[in-house]
Amino acid sequence: MRFDMRVLTLLAVLSISATSALAAEEPSGCDKFKWPIERDRVALTAPDRARLASGAEQAAIPSSAITLGLVRPQEARLPSPPERAPKDGTFAGFTSIKAAKAGLYTISLSSGAWVDLVQDGHFLKPVAFSGATDCDGIRKTMKYELSDKPFVLQISGAKDNSLSISILPAQ
Repeated sequence: MRFDMRVLTLLAVLSISATSALAAEEPSGCDKFKWPIERDRVALTAPDRARLASGAEQAAIPSSAITLGLVRPQEARLPSPPERAPKDGTFAGFTSIKAAKAGLYTISLSSGAWVDLVQDGHFLKPVAFSGATDCDGIRKTMKYELSDKPFVLQISGAKDNSLSISILPAQ
């Protein structure tokens, strides 16, 4: 019995150490993104961002960043269940884009959250992802290949009740 407790204690210590090491490896600073983010960062921090409530429909991809209001996940009425279940105490929301021009787009967020992009009834996977902590105005950026069909951008797992989003043609 004593041996089992020592083994369990050792495994717990190793698990905590591994988790701490992984968290320490997360990039920190604006220079740690995998591609230039200045254009996205400027859009996300622009003072004239349109404010949208969760569920808002947009005729086309916005030419500038938006600030999307978020609500509790159970109130969000996301059109599709998120691929990752949101944690308690987080926020969710969505916006629909009715017309899109096909191409590669960069979707960037001002703070951490899970993104589900749903087009033609399917979850799209990003073709590239980058994120870093300690960069004012931007937390993560992803590249998606969009067709010319409408799509829904869903946010879940956000710590705050709003966040800024930019959807810009990739450079």
